[in-house]
Amino acid sequence: MYQTLKNLLKIRRREKRIINAIYDIAAITFSLYFAVVVRLGHYHFPIGTPEILSWAVTVIVTIAAFIKLGMYRAVIRYMMVAALGHIFLAVMLSTIALMISGFYFHSFVPRSVPLIFAGFAVVTLGGPRILIRNYYHQFYRRNKPNVFIYGAGATGRDLAFALASGEEYNPAVLFDDDPKKIGQVIYGLRVHPSSDFEKLKSLYQPVKLLLAINNINKGERLRLVDRLSTWPIELQSVPSVEDIATGRAQIGEIKDLDVADLLGRTPVNPVPELLSQNITKKSIMITGAGGSIGSELCRQILKQNPSCIVLFELNEYNLYKIDQELQQAKKHLKYETKIVAALGSVQRQNRVEKLMKSYEVETVYHAAAYKHVPLVEDNIVEGIRNNVFGTWSVAEAAIKTGVKNFTLISTDKAVRPTNVMGASKRLAELVLQALSDRQSNTCFTMVRFGNVLGSSGSVVPLFKKQIRKGGPVTVTHPDITRFFMLIPEAAQLVIQAGAIGNNGQVFVLDMGEPVKILDLAKRMNHLMGMTEKTDEEGNKKEGDIEIRFTGLRPGEKLYEELLIGENVTGTCHPKIMTACEESLSWEEMEVVLQQLDVYCHDFDLQCIKNILLDTPTGYRPKEKGE
Repeated sequence: MYQTLKNLLKIRRREKRIINAIYDIAAITFSLYFAVVVRLGHYHFPIGTPEILSWAVTVIVTIAAFIKLGMYRAVIRYMMVAALGHIFLAVMLSTIALMISGFYFHSFVPRSVPLIFAGFAVVTLGGPRILIRNYYHQFYRRNKPNVFIYGAGATGRDLAFALASGEEYNPAVLFDDDPKKIGQVIYGLRVHPSSDFEKLKSLYQPVKLLLAINNINKGERLRLVDRLSTWPIELQSVPSVEDIATGRAQIGEIKDLDVADLLGRTPVNPVPELLSQNITKKSIMITGAGGSIGSELCRQILKQNPSCIVLFELNEYNLYKIDQELQQAKKHLKYETKIVAALGSVQRQNRVEKLMKSYEVETVYHAAAYKHVPLVEDNIVEGIRNNVFGTWSVAEAAIKTGVKNFTLISTDKAVRPTNVMGASKRLAELVLQALSDRQSNTCFTMVRFGNVLGSSGSVVPLFKKQIRKGGPVTVTHPDITRFFMLIPEAAQLVIQAGAIGNNGQVFVLDMGEPVKILDLAKRMNHLMGMTEKTDEEGNKKEGDIEIRFTGLRPGEKLYEELLIGENVTGTCHPKIMTACEESLSWEEMEVVLQQLDVYCHDFDLQCIKNILLDTPTGYRPKEKGE
């Protein structure tokens, strides 16, 4: 039977419609015949031309009503309650047609026959459709793993419907702790209190718990996630309302829970005037537009309705992805923003200059950089070329083309750096500070912050990958800590800092409290439904995932810092501070850059490091054994 159903589902749509129509004609015919039989009490009665004409009118009206109501366009296995209403309406119309045609053609249709016919027609036309739908779902449900849904509100209802209609998961139970919702039945699912979890888990063996609540504030969500994360099951979530509204996600999509929910960060609402000041109705360029920070800057900038966005990126695929996403978001927002996808390297000043001039760029966000510490440590020349000379090239192009505002996305690793990546970013800051002294037409600002959750350099995606593979989860040191921030929050603060900055200012974002990486690994392990392997008697390890310490990598710090010196002042924004730091004049900086260029050309790594040591970068490479 199951194989027969699968074969029927593979038939082309047009053929299915023909089969449906033939069945409906037969069902109407038998319903009319048995209605007369029931009325007369025997199987034989006269059938002449008037009776055939009444039958034909009834069939035509019913089929026409089904076509008009879209019954032949509907997929039977996805039919819902609304389709039953259409069947009742079509039967009512056919019953009226039978009564009128019987009177008009003087056919043999006793007065009670139309009512009996209506009853038979509802059963014969609607019954098989309901049976096929239920049969389909019963068989497919057996082949789908069960999931639990927490949240019986609008989001939970939509998710339950989407999953029941899909082919990936079967929603088995709804949870909610609202007393008004407990006991309700939604799409055949009963709403249970969270206290029933253990009992229902044993019964249904779910593979995931899906969090379907988007209408609570950050604090309530934090407390809820903190409580649910203690349940022995993988916890995931539905997309945010914003992602669904902008078309970036669908309600039925499931994603890993945002680890930011466990870090306790409460983002400060942005100041609308600062977000729009350097963007609205202006031409903007983002370098490194396809990266994690660059792409989020693009999303936030598009919301401020600029006249043009120039996406500058070296990686072709990343550029394609962000261009397609912005084009779709632009349609949704109904903006007229011109979006330009430009391939190229920040080290080619002429290329950057031509783009800035062609599109009359007024504001630049420079996010292009090599930021992976071990890779830059092993590729010092390319790191310096991209991070230092790339920044210089884009800055000179901005000055020549009259760009008004230039914001560099820097890093906490630029503070007293122990690695070349951090030192190169600090040197890039010094280049812009020197250029700000040389001229005043372009306002250069630098924004420094720590790790952002979900970026390509973040530990979060690495931990997820390791846990899915069964471990081990690798942490470099049990005491290592890092600052973390959400990508959207970081992008908004970068934009706002650029709006309040004076030429040559270094801004530092308030990253909150540092997070211990070991604690983050343990929490992620638990969130994904795993337990940590721990030593028991006899050194036997019990649990799912081992956490293994690998030792600090070359140039890696235990703790990150955001400031140099103590001369730190606040700004008009509670999350943005400014620091007054040592800098070089342009004459001094030019000499450094000329020497650095020669050493990079000769691949003289020791002389490059000597330059980093001699300039006020604070560079102090870690010695072996430290």
